[in-house]
Amino acid sequence: MPVTVTRTTITTTSSSGLGFPTTVGSPRALTQPLGLLRLLQLISTCVAFSLVASVGAWTGAMGNWSMFTWCFCFAVTLIILIVELGGLQARFPLSWRNFPITYACYAALFCLSASIIYPTTYVQFMSHGRSRDHAIAATTFSCIACVAYATEVAWTRARPGEITGYMATVPGLLKVLETFVACVIFAFISNPYLYQHQPALEWCVAVYSICFILAAVAILLNLGDCTNMLPVPFPSFLSGLALLSVLFYATALVIWPLYQFDEKYHGQPWRSMDVSCSRSHAYYVCSWDRRLAVAILTAINLLAYVADLVYSAHLVFVRV
Repeated sequence: MPVTVTRTTITTTSSSGLGFPTTVGSPRALTQPLGLLRLLQLISTCVAFSLVASVGAWTGAMGNWSMFTWCFCFAVTLIILIVELGGLQARFPLSWRNFPITYACYAALFCLSASIIYPTTYVQFMSHGRSRDHAIAATTFSCIACVAYATEVAWTRARPGEITGYMATVPGLLKVLETFVACVIFAFISNPYLYQHQPALEWCVAVYSICFILAAVAILLNLGDCTNMLPVPFPSFLSGLALLSVLFYATALVIWPLYQFDEKYHGQPWRSMDVSCSRSHAYYVCSWDRRLAVAILTAINLLAYVADLVYSAHLVFVRV
């Protein structure tokens, strides 16, 4: 559903968000700033996974995640460029008003995670040599890709007074952040041992799951232009979702650290108390570090949902 980001008079601006029209359906699309930026994204991700693949430096879950990130971002960016060059936006199965910026935001977060995870959990444990040099170079190109995707988000996000897709607004982009952070939380709590011994911790897992599903539904409804299928008005759905998520995450922010780090509730306040953290292992994150990471990510997502709730009040939904 199109929205305007202020309560002032609605105006229309260019689709690129840069103040000038984007040429589509022609090779000239690649000479525009946004087209050149996407070429940089394509080349950076291609070089990153090619460097790693050439020496087979992606063993383990963390290496596999990084390799998947670069390959996935390369493939989707290539699809976007083909659609732009062929002028096929009208035939694309998803809303072109919402899809490119949604993908760019996810890709920026994916590449950011790969740029942090790959060197810290994989590269530092490699012996000096050709493989390590390739891995370091791949990390550099992953950082370049992250900056390129983040730049696209900054260029194409909604401006005050602009009629645009919901995903280009601050609340829309926050939905992407919320779902991404939730996915990272799920990765850290993949071992049921971290929460199954306490019903309160199982409640936290339920909070992460419920809020993730609701945010994902909001994103999918916008990507599919299906916001009119809800039994309630879409703005009301978004407001209720943000408020509910704030309340749920507030409880998780209190309960998770309390039951994981307070000795009264059989928690471990110090890292040294966890025997799994006694030694450094490649491709492995010990239990105490996982608990701490989930606590930090819970606080980050709570802040994101609070900002989502505040910014949603400044959206005006219009029918076009």
